[in-house]
Amino acid sequence: MSRQQFGFIIGFLIAAAWAIVGFGAAAGAVLAGLVGWLAVRVIDGDLNVAGLADRAAASRRR
Repeated sequence: MSRQQFGFIIGFLIAAAWAIVGFGAAAGAVLAGLVGWLAVRVIDGDLNVAGLADRAAASRRR
């Protein structure tokens, strides 16, 4: 399955959840998915939390 197909399926499922259970539940599902995705990226070492904190601090100093 390509990334485009996977993205389409995820988008369709979010829209279906929004239609069936409402906006709040769909937004919660998206937020939970993003938190899970970030957690896996951190665990795999693909995302450096300290590096993100440095970027945020650098943008505040400008």
